[in-house]
Amino acid sequence: MKKYEMILQDLEEKIKNKTYQENDLLPSENELVKIYDASRATIRQALKIMEEKGLIQKQKGRGSVVIASSKLNFPISGLTSYRELQDSLGFKSETEVIKFEKITVDSELAALTLLEIGTPVWYIIRTRKIDGEAVVLDTDFVKYDICPDMTKDDVAYSLYDYLEKQLKIEISFAQKEITIDFINNEDREQLDLNPLDRHIVSVKSHVFLNDASVFQYTESRHQVDKFQFTEFARRQKR
Repeated sequence: MKKYEMILQDLEEKIKNKTYQENDLLPSENELVKIYDASRATIRQALKIMEEKGLIQKQKGRGSVVIASSKLNFPISGLTSYRELQDSLGFKSETEVIKFEKITVDSELAALTLLEIGTPVWYIIRTRKIDGEAVVLDTDFVKYDICPDMTKDDVAYSLYDYLEKQLKIEISFAQKEITIDFINNEDREQLDLNPLDRHIVSVKSHVFLNDASVFQYTESRHQVDKFQFTEFARRQKR
């Protein structure tokens, strides 16, 4: 891990555990240089990323102010695994793997996933539980040839953790579609929904490697009353 990443991780953790609370000023750049024994350029790089992520606001003459935030605000943009999101937001969750099997892409699945007909894929269905309630239903199709030895335990913990840390696969970008859908039979079967619920938030993603080839199609279906889907937007100077 690079020095600026270590500093970024430590500062994010301090914000999460309330060492630095909302509207607090972070230590000055000079103070951070001494605290982390790092160059000013390294400190500025860490702070720049924190500002882009909406964690702090730099104010001229004051420094870096911690921005107010809420738990379980799911970001719309970015490519973050559920495990990473869980760790960054500080909530506890359990994952149950409902299905984990190898299948072959047919014409219908090819149109959905953008993978070629005949491509072997892992077919994975997982539920995410918070406070004992299943509130997210994830369905994934992942190219089999990039991770043939992947196990059910690997996907129960974190699919991306396994791909990136164990296999050193570089995941590049995703194209997302977010819609409000009617609840279907599978939602009713797998999620702990309110009997009066009629809709669900669906996040569909095609995920690509560095060579711009698609390797995964995923759909996450979320209870509408459990999450806020947010994006931090900063106006660019013109």
